[in-house]
Amino acid sequence: MAHLIRHKLTNKLTNAAHTVSNKSQAKVSGVFARLGFQAATDEEGLGFAECDDLDYDYRQGMQMDVLQGEEEGGQMEGDGELEGDSHYQRDGTGPRPSSLKTAGSLEEDKPKITSWEAGWNVTNAIQGMFVLGLPYAILHGGYLGLFLIIFAAVVCCYTGKILIACLYEENEDGIKVRVRDSYVDIANACCAPRFPALGGHVVNVAQIIELVMTCILYVVVSGNLMYNSFPGFPVSQKAWSVVATAALLPCAFLKNLKAVSKFSLLCTLAHFVINILVIAYCLSRAREWAWEKVKFYIDVKKFPISIGIIVFSYTSQIFLPSLEGNMQKPSEFHCMMDWTHIAACVLKGLFALVAYLTWADATKEVITDNLPSTIRAVVNLFLVSKALLSYPLPFFAAVEVLEKSLFQDGGRALFPDCYGPGGQLKSWGLGLRVALVVFTLLMAVFVPHFALLMGLTGSLTGAGLCFLLPSLFHLKLQWRNLLWHHVFFDVSIFIIGGICAISGFIHSIEGLIEAFRYDIHD
Repeated sequence: MAHLIRHKLTNKLTNAAHTVSNKSQAKVSGVFARLGFQAATDEEGLGFAECDDLDYDYRQGMQMDVLQGEEEGGQMEGDGELEGDSHYQRDGTGPRPSSLKTAGSLEEDKPKITSWEAGWNVTNAIQGMFVLGLPYAILHGGYLGLFLIIFAAVVCCYTGKILIACLYEENEDGIKVRVRDSYVDIANACCAPRFPALGGHVVNVAQIIELVMTCILYVVVSGNLMYNSFPGFPVSQKAWSVVATAALLPCAFLKNLKAVSKFSLLCTLAHFVINILVIAYCLSRAREWAWEKVKFYIDVKKFPISIGIIVFSYTSQIFLPSLEGNMQKPSEFHCMMDWTHIAACVLKGLFALVAYLTWADATKEVITDNLPSTIRAVVNLFLVSKALLSYPLPFFAAVEVLEKSLFQDGGRALFPDCYGPGGQLKSWGLGLRVALVVFTLLMAVFVPHFALLMGLTGSLTGAGLCFLLPSLFHLKLQWRNLLWHHVFFDVSIFIIGGICAISGFIHSIEGLIEAFRYDIHD
């Protein structure tokens, strides 16, 4: 009898240990790592942004409840389950997916990335195509604009770190354990227990807005670049945007980003080459630089728009939880964030300054439009190709978030599933995708102002996701462990971010209304 009791206790302890291990490892799907690594080749890193909903079964509404197995199942072997297996339920029903049956299969599906690869992801996210609008920010901000480029780098680096800190909690032994997996998990934890899903909805809405606005910006910049590349053609910027969108319609048929990701690395490398060419041209005209044009005062009406432009160029927080969770050495995350943001700060500051010094008050919204016509067309064609190939990434991410939230959320979905039994996209689901492409075109046609749209997006979602929410969540979840200077930093960032967001949003809206009236009269 004593032997039998010991045998039962041993089995239960072993099962409990394996259950805890499986539960902790099942939280992050291998899809995160695969999509994250593919997204590393795109300058916006937006493939990571979709991770919150691509692994939806382990996020909102998921109750990872371990069922207490029957006593006979714990003692018997070979009846269908491996030792230590546990059942996972969604809303209290349903078995655990077979694809996540053992810890070994999880490890095979989760290839880890080095700190250098993680740094490449972050670099691509914060040093993308939209740096072309930074010289325009210096036009309206002068030296304060340069200071803001440095300040935004410091703040975004800090908020990225505290956002990752919100993923961890100390256990009884004082050891930090990762208990959350995504930005949405953090938001939900802050709103629990009264509104456990409210935070996730807020983050998802902000994410969708940013993704769709990014798509619109790609269409706007494509039309702008083509119009300025061929000024002799009797084709307006809006017409070029229509042509660009016609080339983007096949995005509605995308099932995955495997094919697109093959071109992303070449696009990113081409973008760095273009930046070098622009800087080289500016350096060739160093004797003509207009240092006296760099102002110590600001354009009160337009500088808040510049704040949004600069903040938008640093947005990367939405995918950082997934990135850190897939690093081989998460302890190197802070160091990686430091050197990537220092490099971004230096390169952005130099690019914006030398470009503005070269063209001074003639600086345009997209700096390549200032280049001589002999090389402008070639450079702009490369940028248009890059913009069109980059469009599918945010588009696909936005589609995934919308489909998972509205059409594929089990019993909580607002609308019927847009996929058939065989996994085929239904005709009306395809129509919705086409409608989203057309919507980005309509926005680009009626609001063809790159800097204003970029400033609006940065003020609305960039400041919220990079400044406001991380500092607020850090104060809420880590209050007991914070030192006084951390509290001071968090409160200061929240206040400054709120002021920047409100002022930038108001002035961007005013600028868009004014531009819209001008377009009507024109």
